[in-house]
Amino acid sequence: MHQQPVTVVTGGSRGIGAAICARLAADSHDVVLGYHSDDRAAEKVAGTVRNAGRRCSTVRVDTADEAAVDQLFDTAALLGTVTGLVNNAGVSGPNGPLAEADAAGIRRSLDVNVLGYLLCARRAVRDMARTGGGAVVNISSAAATLGAPGQYVHYAAAKAAVDAMTVGLAKEVAADGIRVNCVAPGTVWTDFHEDPQRPAQVAPRIPMGRAGEPDEIAGAVSWLLSADASYTTGAVLRVAGGL
Repeated sequence: MHQQPVTVVTGGSRGIGAAICARLAADSHDVVLGYHSDDRAAEKVAGTVRNAGRRCSTVRVDTADEAAVDQLFDTAALLGTVTGLVNNAGVSGPNGPLAEADAAGIRRSLDVNVLGYLLCARRAVRDMARTGGGAVVNISSAAATLGAPGQYVHYAAAKAAVDAMTVGLAKEVAADGIRVNCVAPGTVWTDFHEDPQRPAQVAPRIPMGRAGEPDEIAGAVSWLLSADASYTTGAVLRVAGGL
């Protein structure tokens, strides 16, 4: 029996997440779009999914809140058996040297970027182990290995945790028919950056000479969720222009 893919995407209302939702819809996924606060942006992306002929539910969620994550997946189940999760919701936290970062900002960054991914993956693998398997794709960052000095060392540390979680969980749930992989983008043109022109400013330091586009990340995510990646698990796929 061919199962209709139903994929949960957190942080789906803008940037890389929005591009992922659009790409997955084009590749015949029904989408459950988790977002934090911008109702209008979420509905716009949902419209793109529906225009591609797929179904889309939008759910306001704080991924660092266990009860909210459960509500997200309970809502997703109304569309059908969840076959995929894209852990994408993230925040940069304080920008600048670690010595100047405030503790509350660091804590929120770790809560969303690490705890949020763990809680969403935990619920996803609980469900998928019961319903015949699936795939998880975590969005990490090239910062995990570059360290992001002078910008956000705490964010780089959080993304290194995501890489480690990907490798460990992939081994843990492989026998349940669940694949767990990771995409590590470099600098991408989105409104994630405190300085909107940062992607242009860093371009000379990128071997390919430019920042990436959200669609270039979305293609990698879609592949990892697809049958073409059926033997791929525990991979950290760097999509960073050579960084």
